[in-house]
Amino acid sequence: MKVALIGTAASSAFIFRSDLIRSLSDAGDEVYVFCLDFDERSRKNILDIGGIPVDYSFSRTGMNPVKDIFDTLKLSRSIKKINPDIVFSYFSKPVIFGTFAAKIAGKYKCVGMLEGLGYVFTDLPGGLRFKQKILRKIQVFLYKYSFRLLERIIFLNPDDPVDLMEKNNIKAKNVSVLGGIGVNLEEFEYSEVNVSEDIKFIFIGRLLVEKGINEYFLAAKIIKSKFPKARFLVAGGIDEENPGGISRKELNELIEEGLIEYIGYVNDIKKYIKSSDVFVLPSSYREGVPRSTQEAMAIGRAVITTDVPGCRETVEDGVNGFLIPRWSHEVLAEKMEEFIENKDLVRAMGRESRRIAEKKFDVDEVNVRLIGLIKTDGTTSGSLSKPRP
Repeated sequence: MKVALIGTAASSAFIFRSDLIRSLSDAGDEVYVFCLDFDERSRKNILDIGGIPVDYSFSRTGMNPVKDIFDTLKLSRSIKKINPDIVFSYFSKPVIFGTFAAKIAGKYKCVGMLEGLGYVFTDLPGGLRFKQKILRKIQVFLYKYSFRLLERIIFLNPDDPVDLMEKNNIKAKNVSVLGGIGVNLEEFEYSEVNVSEDIKFIFIGRLLVEKGINEYFLAAKIIKSKFPKARFLVAGGIDEENPGGISRKELNELIEEGLIEYIGYVNDIKKYIKSSDVFVLPSSYREGVPRSTQEAMAIGRAVITTDVPGCRETVEDGVNGFLIPRWSHEVLAEKMEEFIENKDLVRAMGRESRRIAEKKFDVDEVNVRLIGLIKTDGTTSGSLSKPRP
């Protein structure tokens, strides 16, 4: 069977799709991996795991409809040349335009997956920006037409299909909820936490307002005033061009103040998680199910995250960590203080995180379910229950 995977960045395909590509290839499938930015190294990475790299072009964030139409037609020709049995697209633009391209090319079976609703559907403390409102209307319009062409649309959490499809009257043949995309439990092996007096918290993600970076900084200031030895690590890239991005100047001031330790963007985050005690993601972003949290749980770290779609799927409140309200640095600081004053809780919740990761986020089991959803027809699978308030 020929399977075309249409994504965006080659690095993302390699980091997050390697196990899926290997599983398909080991089963005897030809796996064509479409990405926007292949170079010699990333092309070799895909070949090494059994995939066949295919270049295509698209503006990931642009709003030029003429260029989008032109790129869709070019992608359609590439798909037709390969003549796949299944076209599996993931992320917003590939799901929309990759599906259009596949249907222009021929009567191919198309399956899409949205790993969260993203920036466009993320509420902000000050309300939606004008650009967000426009983009949301455009995306809803395009989803209404592209979803009809899919044999199945897959979401990672039960809130997203309700918030996107039910609230906007979007129809699809089959709708499924997968859960997290999973993590390799052997690669992210359990590591017993060794809590010292200078307890270490770690934030991993882009340094954006919607990812909760400001709440992390404000909570750190509160904790540092009470517990000067507490440490706050930050791993992730700066995006000053993003409206929600923090500036390099602001970051440097926090580093010089001694409030945070900035690691920057790193490809291999395991050693930093292992050297930390508690993982923190106070995000309001419309995550699918955050991969970074799954990795921290697999390694055995307690988690503090927000009670919002996607994030809430990773924490059993009071068992492997704490769920907090979005935009609340005060509550975040309270939970951090609870860990500082009860280090046995850090260890106990870390063990529970690993248990939950083994139960819910084993990538081998997740990929068995995902491949089943990609390859088979059938009725709606997964929960479409109302989201929690």
